[in-house]
Amino acid sequence: MNEDAITQDELERIEINLLLEGIYSIYGFDFRSYLRSSLRRRIYHRMNLEGLPTITSLLEKVLHEPNFIDNLLNDFSIKVTEMFRDPSFFASFRKDVIPHLRELPEIRIWHAGCATGEEVYSMAILLEEEELLNKAKIYATDMNELVIESAKQGKFPLKRMQTFTKNYLRAGGTKEFSSYYTTNYEHALFHPHIKENIMFAQHNLATDRSFNEFHVILCRNVLIYFNSELQNHVHHLFFESLALNGFLALGNMESLLTPLKNKYEDFNAPERIFRKVSS
Repeated sequence: MNEDAITQDELERIEINLLLEGIYSIYGFDFRSYLRSSLRRRIYHRMNLEGLPTITSLLEKVLHEPNFIDNLLNDFSIKVTEMFRDPSFFASFRKDVIPHLRELPEIRIWHAGCATGEEVYSMAILLEEEELLNKAKIYATDMNELVIESAKQGKFPLKRMQTFTKNYLRAGGTKEFSSYYTTNYEHALFHPHIKENIMFAQHNLATDRSFNEFHVILCRNVLIYFNSELQNHVHHLFFESLALNGFLALGNMESLLTPLKNKYEDFNAPERIFRKVSS
């Protein structure tokens, strides 16, 4: 086949495949099963920022500039989040799930794909108000080490607190939201007590294994960026990580389309909360 016979779309597909293979081979980050439409936008965004003419030239930087991978990891990470995002979910969690967690001697929760941690701190505050935080361990993971380091700080732009406060109140918050943080000129800093029982760590859903047994796993609006094969892989990871009668919470655009579906019950279908009822 000569070069003229290769369409531009086919050439782009080959270049993206080579780029993703290069990232995986050298750094171990596996984006090969991510939805191409989402990755494509992020790839071209980075090319524009760097002034690069082709995807192959982006691959050259990945191969020959070790520090450049941090830029791509940051581009590929899903960082769209806010505190008490989808307040009805947190209200339902408080009303329907908390009574079951209250019966446990200890509570282990995994936030998978936690990004910069807004929803992790939201859960910690909810548990604090339900007097359960002292017996809870919240494991917050993301593949991007940079956002994990940001999440550890518990520091968020002050300009976002008005939105966060509205979400908190709509989610059934019982106190003054401002009582959970102090402020400087630019940021809200959450009190150390709120993050005492949160453990942040790097974890790649595509390649890393289960690391504990959990009573709750939250992975909200992350799977929509994966193809069906990777979604199934992650669902198996969650299933083996979830205790019997434990809860799996997905995003409002996601569903439990997996061969494991019959091992769950629709605990709260509108809020995408499922309960593991079979091992």
